Amino acid sequence: MSYKIVQENCTVCGACEFECPNAAISFTNDTYVIDPDLCTECEGSFDTPQCAAVCPVPETCVPA
Repeated sequence: MSYKIVQENCTVCGACEFECPNAAISFTNDTYVIDPDLCTECEGSFDTPQCAAVCPVPETCVPA
């Protein structure tokens, strides 16, 4: 399982990109995207997915 970014909610603040321990988040085509092959939902690193924890907009980083 992985997380995804709901593009309509994303403010492109970039907070999530630097919090991801797996470098699964990148800025592509003027928005942030999560690579599902790299996303582990932060298992083994944190208790909760960090993208969702630091995102200032609710329901933007959500389970895919």
